[in-house]
Amino acid sequence: MASLVYHAGRLTVRILLFLFTRCQVRGRENIPSQGPLLVVANHLHLADPPLIGVSLGRKVIFMAKEELFRGRLSGYVIRSFGAFPVHRGQVDRQALRQAEKILAEGSALVIFPEATRSQNAQLQPAFPGSALIALRSGAPILPVAITGTEKIRGISWLLRRPQITLHIGLPFHLPPVDGKSSKERLTELTDFIMEHIAKLLPVEYRGHYMQVGKSDGIKD
Repeated sequence: MASLVYHAGRLTVRILLFLFTRCQVRGRENIPSQGPLLVVANHLHLADPPLIGVSLGRKVIFMAKEELFRGRLSGYVIRSFGAFPVHRGQVDRQALRQAEKILAEGSALVIFPEATRSQNAQLQPAFPGSALIALRSGAPILPVAITGTEKIRGISWLLRRPQITLHIGLPFHLPPVDGKSSKERLTELTDFIMEHIAKLLPVEYRGHYMQVGKSDGIKD
């Protein structure tokens, strides 16, 4: 049953994108076809997860906020799409272990480092969870930048067919860290990840990470 919901959901998303948006995906050639992959993206709208899910060409699993799983029906549907919950604002060790297990099995995991949707379509300060998972797993990181989904609001967008773009960058790894990571180092590494997303975005979307490429002491 879960598999049926998953495939039916993917088909529905594809049809909706085709009918009601002008959707463009750039950089598909940058997606590794197999092996562990930590996908990091900015977050503008509830449509972002299904958009990513049908655009990467491989099955992905999402780390999603715990609140989305509270309803019996919504929780079932979200889990059918391969998502698992994380408690925001705290160190959720169970979610971290689940993320590491997914990557160790060679699957693709999607995280929104900002942990919530941006209210102004600009990048917000990110939480260190993505950097911590990347460090502990050693998985390659795939930056994804989304624009246009913030225009999906009300009913009129169905007629406007907003331009939505998914820009996929080159995979990269975090630089090695000697010993246990300090809070400051994790912050630097988180900024390093977010700058890779920011570089794929138009300037007006970069927000907190407007000064891309200037992480203190961190190089590609």
